[in-house]
Amino acid sequence: MDAVSTAAVRAVEVGSATSGGRLLELIRTGAARTRRELLEHTGLSRSTVAVRVEQLLAAGFVREVATETGARGRPTARLAFNQRHGLVLGADLGARHARATVSDLAGAHLAERTVALRITDGPDACLGWLQESWQAMLRDVGSDVPPVVGAGVGVPGPVDVETGRPVRPPIMPGWHDYPIKERLEEALGVPAFVDNDANLMALGEYLAAPTSSTSLLFVKVATGIGAGVIVNGQLVRGRHGGSGDIGHVRIADDGDGPSCACGARGCLAASASGGAIARALAEEGLPVSTSREAVDLARAGDPRAVALVRRSGLQIGDVLAAAVSLLNPGALVVGGDVIRAQEHFMPALQERLHQRTQPLATQDLQVSTSVLGDGAGVAGAVAMVVEAVYSAASVDLALAGAA
Repeated sequence: MDAVSTAAVRAVEVGSATSGGRLLELIRTGAARTRRELLEHTGLSRSTVAVRVEQLLAAGFVREVATETGARGRPTARLAFNQRHGLVLGADLGARHARATVSDLAGAHLAERTVALRITDGPDACLGWLQESWQAMLRDVGSDVPPVVGAGVGVPGPVDVETGRPVRPPIMPGWHDYPIKERLEEALGVPAFVDNDANLMALGEYLAAPTSSTSLLFVKVATGIGAGVIVNGQLVRGRHGGSGDIGHVRIADDGDGPSCACGARGCLAASASGGAIARALAEEGLPVSTSREAVDLARAGDPRAVALVRRSGLQIGDVLAAAVSLLNPGALVVGGDVIRAQEHFMPALQERLHQRTQPLATQDLQVSTSVLGDGAGVAGAVAMVVEAVYSAASVDLALAGAA
């Protein structure tokens, strides 16, 4: 095919409702499992569907699996997304920890590494560890595996997802406008994607425990506080990646309240985060230095820690009441270190949430704790990569290039 013909194919097919990429999307999401179902969903001719499916099979995007018996007793080949078409590198960089994985396209981990690592150590230290860990894990899984198709990373601050650069992250000194995406793509030779960690946790939780609702509000309470919002099944990131940054909502008048990492006073995170609880306990002489240690102390029944965790639930419940009234989500999920002491935190949060909202806002609201725990961030990172690399437009470009 000459250059003019290739350009014509791309102009006609990329993003089209009749393209191979669109058919793969239907198969990947489970909306269609057979050629007949593809016909019903798209209205395409039988011959067009046959051609598109053959393209997807030849490129390895789709595989045929066990057969089902059709209405007339004839076996019907079932189509499935080939989850071994590629590998995904995932990572969750937190304030005090880092987790890296090598996963298949279904999110199953072939290898995983976790280490205590401070985000304040800076981009070179954190990304250097990440790159070395991925390389070591890929060596460990061997050569008889699919190629890496992309990498996804979550960081604890606002991110411009188009550029993959953090935007004035309060607890990430030295990271503002750092080219994470460019650095990883240059080092790995595959597309890289970066997002806020709470956004990816929200995505991971939404996909891991889908409900009848298409909207979800996820809140992470750990060293800091952040939130991820899903509406109509899609992440809401805001214009500059600042959506969900509830940790810096002021709960005290200017000049009042403890100082925050963002430079202001009276922020929610400065009073109600796990980091704030740890600082308050340390000031009372207790040997606590991290969010997790503080929450574990409450879990063990220390009355001072229990009181602070309960106060955190009330304060966060105040702020979430406004968010729930505004969004009216179907599910509210809480994650982060605080769920280790959920018996103290969750009743306080729900108490304040119901006190501060109208019954309609919480009438069918499902309030729960994370089902993925510490793995929510990397689960969302893998899903982010799969959604981008195997989107209809990306697959159409790949098929056009192969043609």
